[in-house]
Amino acid sequence: MTSLRHDHHHHDHAHTNWWSKLQHAVPFLHSHSHVGTVDPALESSARGLWALKISLLGLGATALLQIIVFTISGSVGLLADTIHNASDALTAIPLGIAFLLSRRAANRRYTYGYGRAEDLAGVIIVLMILASALVAGYESLMKFLHPEPLRNVWWVVAAAFIGFFGNEAVAVFRIRVGREIGSAALVADGQHARVDGLTSLAVLVGALGSLLGFPLADPIIGLLITLAILFIVKDTALTMWHRLMDAVEPAITESLEQAATQVAGVQDVHNLRLRWIGHRLHSEMHITVDEDLPTRESHQIAEGVRHALLHIQPGLATITVHVDPCGHGLQADAH
Repeated sequence: MTSLRHDHHHHDHAHTNWWSKLQHAVPFLHSHSHVGTVDPALESSARGLWALKISLLGLGATALLQIIVFTISGSVGLLADTIHNASDALTAIPLGIAFLLSRRAANRRYTYGYGRAEDLAGVIIVLMILASALVAGYESLMKFLHPEPLRNVWWVVAAAFIGFFGNEAVAVFRIRVGREIGSAALVADGQHARVDGLTSLAVLVGALGSLLGFPLADPIIGLLITLAILFIVKDTALTMWHRLMDAVEPAITESLEQAATQVAGVQDVHNLRLRWIGHRLHSEMHITVDEDLPTRESHQIAEGVRHALLHIQPGLATITVHVDPCGHGLQADAH
């Protein structure tokens, strides 16, 4: 029996010099291909950090502008949205720390490395979103008990539009980069920003309600935003629960099984296990081959399986392939 383990950073692809230079110069052009001896784990972590820096600037500018408008207008609906946008910006801090930790090498204590810190950061994000919901709900309730007329309503309208476009741009950016590097925390944070953008438009409804002589429209919209945030908490918590429980999409499992089965010489595929650790996917599987094959040929079949899996699922960080004999010699298993 042969067991083969492969680290993805040994699987490199050749590219022309001009294209590789362009990919490193312009991060949006980066794909699965890797140049030279760059470790994909380090490369994807660096890309995640870069995405966080850009989105932090975008959300920070959006929140700052909305705070200024809230000071002028006194809109609690806008305040609820601003608090949520600010919490979105702050989620970059735990994620950034996690990405930095994930770049550390594995050791005898942390044999899988430090990638799990990214999933723990996702839990922190869930708690931060929940806190923003509680604050927004409290402010909206106070506005119900002590209603105040909006001032400079058209400024509130403008800020709502700015909040929508700022959040949507950050959402598209985070989701795209998160999917590229396999980061559930970054994707969930991007989806959070997307809904934030939609709730910014809800602030517009509250402002228009005030213009039409219905001042309670503003706290009502604030409570609706709070409800939307709670739904985000549920969805994000479910996503992070799946990661912490080593859950993967069944479609990934099926595609890898099919890819391994189609490799010449593989008679059976069983005991396939997959787990995400941060934004890196790790796999283990058993394959059955003809027991009369020389060890070299069995190893080559395992190599074929490894390459097939890498091309089906580029996010794989490690692949362990255990080779079992088919057993047609009818010898009893000592175990």
